[in-house]
Amino acid sequence: MTMIPVTDLCDMHEDKLVYGSLRVLTPVFRSFGKRAAFAGPASTLKVFEDNGLVRAALEEQGAGRVLVIDGGGSLRCALVGGNLGKLAEENGWEGILLNGCVRDTRELAECNVGIHALAVHPRKSIKKNAGQREVGVQMPGAYIQSGEWIYADEDGVLVSQDMLE
Repeated sequence: MTMIPVTDLCDMHEDKLVYGSLRVLTPVFRSFGKRAAFAGPASTLKVFEDNGLVRAALEEQGAGRVLVIDGGGSLRCALVGGNLGKLAEENGWEGILLNGCVRDTRELAECNVGIHALAVHPRKSIKKNAGQREVGVQMPGAYIQSGEWIYADEDGVLVSQDMLE
C-alpha cells in the first residue's frame, strides 16, 4: 500500500484540522515494526498491564485494520512482543498503535506490520483478559473511536473521522 505522507495529508486537509475531524496525536510514539508507514480503520482496545485481549484481537483477521490499544500509558510492562507482532502480520493487521510498551524489538523489526508505541520494557504483562473492546479510547493528543482512520509514518500519527484521499 502506497500511503500519502502524513505531512502531506495535513497540508491537503487543513480545513479538517481546523474543525477537528482530523487530529494529530502528540509526538510521543516510536516505530518498531518493519513498516514505518501504515493506515487503516481503527479497532480499539482499552486495557491496563494485561494483554489477554490484545492476543484475542490479533488472533482475528485484521482485514487491513489498525489495532489501537489504550494501555493507559503504562511504562511498567510490555503489552506487545515478538509473538504478537508475528500474529498481527499473519492475520492481516495493517498496524498496531499502542499507548504503552513493547518488547522483543529485534523480532518486531522483522514483522511486516506497522507498530508504533511509547517505549520498550522487558517485562511481560499479566493475562487475565481484563479490558474493553471497540470502545472510545484516549490516546496522547486525541480521543479515538473504532472505525476512525489511523494514518502513521515517520512524521507522526493522524486520526480522521473519514478515510482520506
